[in-house]
Amino acid sequence: MARYRGALPQIEKGPFLHYVGMDTDLIFTRGIELPGFASYPLLESEKGRALLRGYCDRLLDLGRETRVGIILDTSSWVANRDRGAAIGFDPEKLRDLNRASVDLVARAREAGGDLPTVLCAQMGPRGDGYAAGDRMTVEEAEAYHSEQMQTLSRSEADFVGGFTLCYPEEAIGMVRAGQRFDMPVAISFTVETDGRLPTGLPLPEAIQAVDNATNSGAVYFLVNCAHPDHIDKALTAEPWIARLKGVVVNASRCSHSELDEAVELDDGDPDELGRLSGRLRQSFPHFTVFGGCCGTDMRHMRRIAEQVRGSSA
Repeated sequence: MARYRGALPQIEKGPFLHYVGMDTDLIFTRGIELPGFASYPLLESEKGRALLRGYCDRLLDLGRETRVGIILDTSSWVANRDRGAAIGFDPEKLRDLNRASVDLVARAREAGGDLPTVLCAQMGPRGDGYAAGDRMTVEEAEAYHSEQMQTLSRSEADFVGGFTLCYPEEAIGMVRAGQRFDMPVAISFTVETDGRLPTGLPLPEAIQAVDNATNSGAVYFLVNCAHPDHIDKALTAEPWIARLKGVVVNASRCSHSELDEAVELDDGDPDELGRLSGRLRQSFPHFTVFGGCCGTDMRHMRRIAEQVRGSSA
């Protein structure tokens, strides 16, 4: 049985650190090719598994040192049927790798002692994480994401994190798939430099659309893959903000299109990123989840941890 399923501690208490910047670190810092931006193929080798486990262990070490909770993420973000097929993986193999991705972080948690640690099974968009592209209907999205959701619901994962989603219909389908298989789902939208989703929809409207269509079925919402300056443009002191529990930020201020074309890593300023995250914690004390996305590494995560811990009530 999963340790926290149905009683996720980050909903009420924090801060918890969420590190999802591993993929850009693997590509740009370690020089490892990730076809289709997929890290789960690394699970097929002992060396690859050791690389993935190292990220978990370093994050757990940081959590113990800074006295903050940890959310450990699987490498399954793009381990869905279409994106898997594009790099040569059939559905049966994807099921095995989804399960293996959870097993790896579960073993890391077991070795981590009594530090509050939650397991997040990552799911991502059917298409490009930076552009809405060919949008699915709610019904299509539920059917599509149910395949991966069913596999993850039978694992030790505490919840599913739907990351880098660009439009509400896909998020609604993902939440409904979670409801179908009794799996908690947190939704993380991405925003452009203007604070709006890639479709142009304001963030509050996207969150409200998901809640209206699912009876507030998502356990909470995040924003990821955007710089704090971009996210800040979307935040208002209105009732909807209570459903937003935090941010998982990019190191760079570049737009998504600029990041797509980048040949070098823009790792920004770790100190500044930490301060801006701390400022968000001060402005919205109910935010409990903070982390790093594209361009971040343990330098950024340390600064974020120090700043959001210091900003805690």
